[in-house]
Amino acid sequence: MNEAAARHVILVRALETTDSPDKPWNDTDAAWASRAAAEVVGSEADADRFLARRGALAVERLADRDRQLRRLAEGRNWRPWVGSLMVAVAFALGILMDAVGPSRYVNLLAFPLLGLIAWNLLVYLTIFVEGLTRPFRRTPARPGALRRAVARLGGSLGETLATAAPASPFTVFRNDWAQASAPLTLQRVSQVLHLSAMAFALGAIAALYMRGLVLDYRAGWESTFLDASQVHQGLRLLLGPAAQLGGVPIPDAQHLENLRLPAGHGENAAPWIHLFALTLAFTVVLPRALLALISGLRARGMQNHFPLPLGDAYFQRLQRSFSGREARVHVLPYSYAVSPAAMLLLQEGVTREFGPRASLSVAPPLAFGDEDALPPSALPDTPPSLVLALFSLTATPEDENHGAFLAALATRLPTGTPLAALVDEAGFKARFDAQPKRQEERRRAWTRVLEKHAVTVTFVDLTDTDPGALAETLSHILDHSARPGGPR
Repeated sequence: MNEAAARHVILVRALETTDSPDKPWNDTDAAWASRAAAEVVGSEADADRFLARRGALAVERLADRDRQLRRLAEGRNWRPWVGSLMVAVAFALGILMDAVGPSRYVNLLAFPLLGLIAWNLLVYLTIFVEGLTRPFRRTPARPGALRRAVARLGGSLGETLATAAPASPFTVFRNDWAQASAPLTLQRVSQVLHLSAMAFALGAIAALYMRGLVLDYRAGWESTFLDASQVHQGLRLLLGPAAQLGGVPIPDAQHLENLRLPAGHGENAAPWIHLFALTLAFTVVLPRALLALISGLRARGMQNHFPLPLGDAYFQRLQRSFSGREARVHVLPYSYAVSPAAMLLLQEGVTREFGPRASLSVAPPLAFGDEDALPPSALPDTPPSLVLALFSLTATPEDENHGAFLAALATRLPTGTPLAALVDEAGFKARFDAQPKRQEERRRAWTRVLEKHAVTVTFVDLTDTDPGALAETLSHILDHSARPGGPR
């Protein structure tokens, strides 16, 4: 599914999941869209083709009903001219930069291009550290102010609006689209910023040679704390690779001593301009071009294969209606016996949320301390749609037991299977109903232990809960336990 098709799908989702009395879409329209899309793509099509066709058909019908919806559906996902303008401006700024200082002396230690090189090296270090730490972060790093500004100019993140009360489907769509398209937008922003940095360096190099054609620049240096030998070592470290490739040797310490200002008069700056130009090419132009290429390829891949959160409740429900397969919810209690009344309540909640064909299976309770070796009966033979680890609030949560149980269960599940924790409050309420503070303290203790394992934690009373409320709870669990980058 490409980016434009994904935009339509998310727009239709906003219409179908937002309660609004004046929205131009109803259950009859939703059923028609699903039926028509299934007829067009055929029963053998995958979920992406079905969802894309359904979104296109829905937008086609809706476009005649609401002008604002048509504008949103046809909205530009990204403004390419923003990137082109920023690259052109960066090149112009590079040319206009006073590259060699206010005088005609090229100060080898205060050369403004040294700051440009140092800045880019710092950026590369930041990218490297971010890449190393990304797998260990629970939440993605927030983009910087510059990236957010470019994203707003470019389009997608610029559509984010503050959520109003009550939220309209259009506001919900803008926020949903901004969230869904953020990874793609940030790749585009990265490409623009890398190209802009490259263009700035090219502009600075062009300015060096353009000025050198009509002005006589002299090269020298001055310092309060450094002597000629230290300056020689620093220049060899910075300009050494360019000197080797360009065949322009770096003078020795004695020669540099003769260039010391203000006593000396310096020397012709042409060899130093060549060295700095080559160094800029190696440290800024080529790395930035490579990074821009990588970001561009990633953006192209995301644009052609847009990553939708197909694991959330809305998309799973549509996929089940298209494929005709039933939802399978599996419950695995830990040191807790499920009462017949709780079993009936779970079954009714599953039926209300997933339809009459949905099935519920409850495994035999796992004894306390047996979490390291899950028996074959812990999981069903058929891959489940959702797995719920069931605990009792009366137990004191312990990471070495309850947490270890979740970790062992996660390793046994097929990749992508949503896993969540359900904590039954019935027994605890029966004993401490008059002590709400104690209940809240126990909830916080369970949350601290279970959230370490990146699972959604939900508290419910399985003896005194409306089946409709339980169905909404299951929908919330499925929606939050299968989002990309979030909990399982």
